[in-house]
Formats: sequence, C-alpha cells, structure tokens
Amino acid sequence: MDDQFYMMLAIKEAKQAEKMGEVPVGAVIVDKNNKVIGQGYNAPISTSDPTCHAEIAAIRMAAHSQKNYRLTGTTLYVTIEPCIMCMGAIIHSRIKRVVFGAADPKWGAACSLYQMADDHRLNHSPEIVAGICEEQTSNLMKHFFKNKRSR
Repeated sequence: MDDQFYMMLAIKEAKQAEKMGEVPVGAVIVDKNNKVIGQGYNAPISTSDPTCHAEIAAIRMAAHSQKNYRLTGTTLYVTIEPCIMCMGAIIHSRIKRVVFGAADPKWGAACSLYQMADDHRLNHSPEIVAGICEEQTSNLMKHFFKNKRSR
C-alpha cells in the first residue's frame, strides 16, 4: 500500500475544508483491495455539527458504501492525528490501520496526548503509523492559523 499516495488524497480533502474556512483536515479510507471507499473533510462550522470531523465523514461514507458499520481490513489516512472522538469512532468501526501526517499535541488521541490505540482495555487496537507527509500536513495547519490570526 502506498501510504504517501493516499495521504495526498487526504491532503486534497483538507484543502476543500480550507476553501470553506474550516480547519484543513482531510481523510480517506481505503479497503483491503486499495480502493477508496470513503473520504471527507472537516466541516463542523458549515454544518453546525461538532461531530463533522474529516474522519467521521469518511467513516460514514465508507460504512454506507460497504453497507456495514464494521470496516475491518481498512486503512484510514488523515492529515492530522485523530482526536478522542474520532479515535472512538475508529475503534468502534474496527479500522485496521490509522495513518496520519502531523501529530496534534493539544488534541491527539492516537499517540500524542492520549494513546487510545494502546489501551488494551478497549476491544480493538488499530495499528498507528505517524508522520506520513508530515511537513505538508503540518504546513497546511500552520498557514491556515497564521492567515486566520492576521485577519
């Protein structure tokens, strides 16, 4: 599986969020045959829905496309480390791998602030791969917030 290729698709999704004035986070879910089955970007402001994170949007699309709430054997690519809410959805949906770009020391629940994937009290532990296209994903966030502060 080409992690960089799929992360670039997630970055395209993040740029969609940025165009809408949303925090630029994008996500893509790929099945075991390397087919994209879900994608999404942050849209909590435009949808007035605090759960409308990129990962949740991608999980909803993937589950709908598979007609199954279990997404076993899939990989989620997301530009920024998932938060607690998103890691909860990832664990519930049984996503096999989570590949992210930049760490999120303030909200990250995969390995930065919390290590939910390592908590064996939970019934599923996805594999975590960090730092794919890290510079690009980190720069997306830095530029977004720099531009927001300068307005």
